[in-house]
Order: sequence, then C-alpha cells, then structure tokens
Amino acid sequence: MRPRRMVVALLAAAAAVFGLAACGESEQVVVYTQGKYQGKPDTKPWDNAPLAYGGNDWTKGDKASWEKQINTRNLGQNEYRRIYNQ
Repeated sequence: MRPRRMVVALLAAAAAVFGLAACGESEQVVVYTQGKYQGKPDTKPWDNAPLAYGGNDWTKGDKASWEKQINTRNLGQNEYRRIYNQ
C-alpha cells in the first residue's frame, strides 16, 4: 500500500508543477508606433526570381514580361477559351 501512495503523491506533485508552470508565461505584446511598419518589407512581384519549374517566361526585374506571363497564365485558366479556342 505504501508504494501506491508514493506514486499518487508523485503524480500530484507533477500535476502541481505543470499547473504552476503555465502561470509563469509572460505577456507578448507588440509595441506599435503610429505610422511605422515593423514587419518585413514587401518586394515587387516582378523582382522575385521565376520559379525553377514551369513559368520561366519572364526575367527578374522586368515588369512587362512578368505581366505578360500572368496574362498568359490567366488565359489558360479560362474554361471557355481553353475548351473552345484550342
């Protein structure tokens, strides 16, 4: 009977330790200053490198070729044009 009480006492102590560990969590508040964006700056889509597969029809930094590639891709997603105007 004695080992059983010891196991119960250890389980109760472990539960108390884990329960109190949650109380130690600190606040995670972001300090926002008006007009200042603190995140990662965005880049223009055409400044990214083309995918390694598929749509390599545009060059990095060329907005006109990027727009042409997007328009070509959109035409492929138009069901009417894809089926009837092959």
